[in-house]
Order: sequence, then C-alpha cells, then structure tokens
Amino acid sequence: MKNQEVLVIGLGGRGRAACELLHRSGASVFAVDSADTADLREGAEKLRPLGVEVALGVSAPPKRPFSLAVLSPAVPSNTQLVQAVARTNVPIIGELELGFQQSQCLSIAIAGTNGKGTTAEMVERVLRNNHRKVILSGHRARPVCSVVEQTRDLDFLILQVNSFQLEVTEFFRPAVAVLMNVAADHLNRYSSAADYIRANARLFRNQQAFDWAIVQSEALARLRELDLPVPAKTITFSAKDPEADIHLDRGLLISRLGNWSGPLLDMDHCQLRGPHNAENLMAALAVGHVLRLPLETMVDTMKTYAAGPHRFELVAEINGVRYINDSKATNVDALEKAVLAAPAGQSGQPNILLIAGGKDKGLEYHEVGPLLSKRVKHAFLIGEAGEKIRAAWSLFTPCTVLDSLIEAVTEAVKNSASGDVVLLSPACSSFDQFRNYQERGEKFCQMVKSISRGSPSGDPNINGKMLMI
Repeated sequence: MKNQEVLVIGLGGRGRAACELLHRSGASVFAVDSADTADLREGAEKLRPLGVEVALGVSAPPKRPFSLAVLSPAVPSNTQLVQAVARTNVPIIGELELGFQQSQCLSIAIAGTNGKGTTAEMVERVLRNNHRKVILSGHRARPVCSVVEQTRDLDFLILQVNSFQLEVTEFFRPAVAVLMNVAADHLNRYSSAADYIRANARLFRNQQAFDWAIVQSEALARLRELDLPVPAKTITFSAKDPEADIHLDRGLLISRLGNWSGPLLDMDHCQLRGPHNAENLMAALAVGHVLRLPLETMVDTMKTYAAGPHRFELVAEINGVRYINDSKATNVDALEKAVLAAPAGQSGQPNILLIAGGKDKGLEYHEVGPLLSKRVKHAFLIGEAGEKIRAAWSLFTPCTVLDSLIEAVTEAVKNSASGDVVLLSPACSSFDQFRNYQERGEKFCQMVKSISRGSPSGDPNINGKMLMI
C-alpha cells in the first residue's frame, strides 16, 4: 500500500479503521461519505491530523487517479457514490477484505443471519481455554482493520462477518468457515432472499478442499438449491435435522461423525437455553473438533457460558412477571426463536406480552402468526413498521400500535399478571428511534429497573401515571 492513492467510502467505525490502517501502511488516503452528521464530523477531525483528506456530504468521488477503493459495509454498492467510482474502473474491496489481506495468521469466520455473535464468543472462549492466542474481531465495534498488526502473534483471528462485508470480498478465505443459518433478513438492501443467500455464500467461495466448512443443514440445502458450491470439507449441524452430523436429540447434542460419535453435551448442564442456542453450541463444538481440541476442555467452557446483553437477557422478575431483553432480535427468525425459548404459560395458555417493531427491513411478518396465536397474549408495536406488523399479526393476537418504547413497556406492565413474560424482541432494526439495538435494549432495561423502584409493589403506573425514568 505504500505511496498508493486509496479512496475510502463510508466513514463509520469500520471506514475510519480502514483509513487508519491504510495510513499506517504508507498509503495516501482520501475518505468520503455522502452524509454529513455530527458523528462523522467528529470522526473526520480525528483523521485529518494523520494526513487523511476527508470530504462529507458528497455524491461523487474526487477526480483523482486512485489505485484502490475501500468500501465500508454500511454503504450499499448501488449508491450513487459507489456506482460513480465503479464507472472509473477502480478496483473496489471491502473493509473486511482489506483487513484479511493484511493479516498474518489463519482465520476462522462465522457468518449467518442469527447466532454468529454468540457462537463467535464461544469459539473465542474455547480456544483461549486451550491456550490458543486469538482475537475476536468484527464484533462489538472492533473492526478487523484495527487489529491487523496484532495478528502476527496469533494462532487464529476469529471473524464475525455479515453479508454486507462478504459482498465486496475478493481473496477472502477462512481456514474454517461457519454458516449459522440464512433466514430472511435485510430485504431492504437485497432484491430477493436468494441474493441475500448468495452474499452469505461468498464465505466459502475461495476455500480449498483441505479447508473446513461448518454449515447448518437447512442453510446448506438452500445453498444447493441455488447451485452455490461449498468446496471445503463439510460438517453439518441442526437442531431439527436428525441426519445432520451434529444434531439435537431430547436435550443432548449428538455427533454422527465417524471419528467423534456419541453424545457431546447435555443442554440441561448449560446456561444457554433453546434450540437456537443448541445450534450455537454445536457450531462451536465443531470448530473445536476440526482444530483437534479435547472435547472435555470444550464442554467445561460451554457449560458456564452465558449470552451477552440484549440476547434473550433476563432483566428482572417482578411480582412473578419476567422481563426479557432480546433487542438483538432484528429479524423475524430471531423473534420466533425468542418466543419459542420463553417460559410457557400455565396450562399452555398464551403468556407473552410482546414488544416489537422498529425500522422495517423489507421482511414479511405473517408467517410467524400461528406461533404468536399460541404464545402471545398481546403485542405492543412501535416504530415505522408498527402498522405493517399489526396488519400481519392482528388475526393471530391482539395488537396495539404505540408511539414509543416507554408507552409499550407501560402498557405491557398494565396488562401483565404473575406467570407472564414481557418480551422485547423487535424483529426490526432500531434506527428509526435509537442509535442501535444496544441503546434500545439499554432503555428497556432502565425502564424495567424503574418498575421495581416505583413502589413497594413494583407498580410503575401509580394513579394512572406513565412509568418515568
């Protein structure tokens, strides 16, 4: 990269990390973004002292002879700015590709619609427990470009990657690639579910016959329907398919692999619950297996693992009502898994007061309706997608559209009784009312904590007043 003229498009956290890596590599960097916000201006002021030129609020690239363009994953490739760069025939790669090309160790990449964060954390813990030097990147605002210099001392770089990042890869080739699932998501960015699957399938595109692909059975079937090859050695896993190499049977994770057959782990001994977490555990165990880690050292680590914030997080139990923060559930598949994992009501009666909605991602909501009719006693809907979701769900469960999260929590509390579950599982992104899903989840947690402080009985609606935080 030394003395190369490089254009960086998109100045979010990953774009800024790419600028800094390129600067450290000796490149001459020009960074642009079509937006012009206070956050972007603050980031630009940190880059300019490094010699990075920055232009915000632009719709066309500067007229300079760039040898390379690096695209932040938040910027769709069909935007006016990116298309203008493409017409100049400048090669365009993503921030993930840039970081991968500069890394100096083997990589383990984990992709898919849901579960990749939990699985990546478990893989990190398992490897560290077995004295492997690793860094988990692409997770919790740690871009791969920010850790490149550390990779020379690592055994493995663990990468949590999404479809946006995979779109603009060229030579990206993980030694171990994990695809958790390919449920519908981001259809506001992709023209079809098939295009979304194709983007995820780029995870395997450059793998060789001696690499490893660990794939959910149902996801592998979707890849084969679209004639998308998986050239590496393959291990399948599934909570539903008993023919998978690793599958779930009455709470036990069972392996059918010839050199690793039999029970691996009892879910009753783990802190994680639900079939979706069973698949997360299976995928992490499979990664350890292909890296030849002893089963007993993996199992001990996984039994004590608890999912991080905003992932079906039990916030409190007040007057017999459980409050669960699942703000990370930004699509319908994640919502479905949360509803299935929630404690059942007495005699099987619906006992979930569901808070959902936010910024629509082009998804269809009606397919989850039959499940909601069995488990959800009332849905409180917020955000831009509120009316669309109400139209899809109102035949299955009572729905109320509200203006804000605080109103939804207040109404859920009013309508709750001992044995119920108040579940925040939005099935939408948060960007209409919050900065991100973390802020949305944190606000929910603050509201729940204010309930227990509101009065000795925990009633947040004293004398008809709305809960205040």
